[in-house]
Amino acid sequence: MVKRIAIFGSTGSIGKQTLEVIAEHKDKFSAEVLTAYTNEKLLIEQALKFNPNIVVIADEKKYEVLKDALSNTQIKVFAGEKALNEVALMNCYDIMIAAIVGYAGFQPTLNAIETGKTVGLANKETLVVAGDIVMQKAFEKKVAIIPVDSEHSAIFQCLVGEGRNKIEKVILTASGGPFLGKKPNFLVNVKRDHALQHPNWSMGAKITIDSATLMNKGLEMIEAKWLFSLQPQQIQVVIHPQSIIHSMVQFEDGSIKAQMGLPDMKLPIQYAISFPQRLTSNFPRYDFKRPSSLTFEEPDLRTFRNLVLASEALFKGGNLPCILNAANEVAVFAFLRNRIGFLDITAVVEKTMEKISFIEKPTLDDYLESDAESRNFAASLIQL
Repeated sequence: MVKRIAIFGSTGSIGKQTLEVIAEHKDKFSAEVLTAYTNEKLLIEQALKFNPNIVVIADEKKYEVLKDALSNTQIKVFAGEKALNEVALMNCYDIMIAAIVGYAGFQPTLNAIETGKTVGLANKETLVVAGDIVMQKAFEKKVAIIPVDSEHSAIFQCLVGEGRNKIEKVILTASGGPFLGKKPNFLVNVKRDHALQHPNWSMGAKITIDSATLMNKGLEMIEAKWLFSLQPQQIQVVIHPQSIIHSMVQFEDGSIKAQMGLPDMKLPIQYAISFPQRLTSNFPRYDFKRPSSLTFEEPDLRTFRNLVLASEALFKGGNLPCILNAANEVAVFAFLRNRIGFLDITAVVEKTMEKISFIEKPTLDDYLESDAESRNFAASLIQL
């Protein structure tokens, strides 16, 4: 049977690469739903090429353009964030690729779980914001959440067949980003374009900046806690500049399993939508006849303090990860528009975490209120 894929965030980096995988395996996958926030031009191109059942543009101002462009097709066109959430509840797809960046991807992903759909999770913020609620809902609905992030996909792959074996710890690898080895006196002058030059991965702007500040790895620590039912002390981060080992799992006997490969997001994407099968691919292979050295080092926590703040949120729990994420999204948005400096991102996050009230056992409404309050406070610091 052909698996029907709903790509929420089809015009972003993960979405575009998911469509590349689908194009390579037309006998196994179809693009059933495509959504975008504001990039109607690319969404139109994708829709005409892949002929999905439904397209959604979150920006309602783009609806008429999209509708007119697809008027000669049978594609159903919707607009608005409400439509995004409603389409996620529909029974017209088998697997959601949750690739909307940031908090905006939370509700559609939760809706997909509510309807019993398998989720290929590329949106780590969903679990950072409300991991307890999301994973409980997935348990109740017997929904498989298959990680798409390369690090969590690596852990997931290492754990296949190890269900009865106790994890001692997981080791998340980080490239270190473009500023590995740099100190604050260098980072104070970093500009947007410099920070967007990731040495190994091709990603969207927000995730690339998070990688440069190491916040991405902090968010991944929180995500790993929920995905793999870990205690905070079971999660370690190491810097691995070559990005060949994507993450590792150490078991209670001391054995370590690692998942390796060249940095290419199409591999974990394909693994997620084809699981439990592995499909043939033409992705580049790592050549052990010409190996580069594989090195590891501890992260510089004095310089890259976002990882410290994320660790604090990880250990303390409650609504603190939600506060951390909201403030970071606002700060990164401001940095990308040259409103604040690179080191100011950390300062905004830290001040917001100190200001917003901590809730030990938040409800879903508490999470929503914490997110809104955190964004408002962070914005007030920046004066957007």
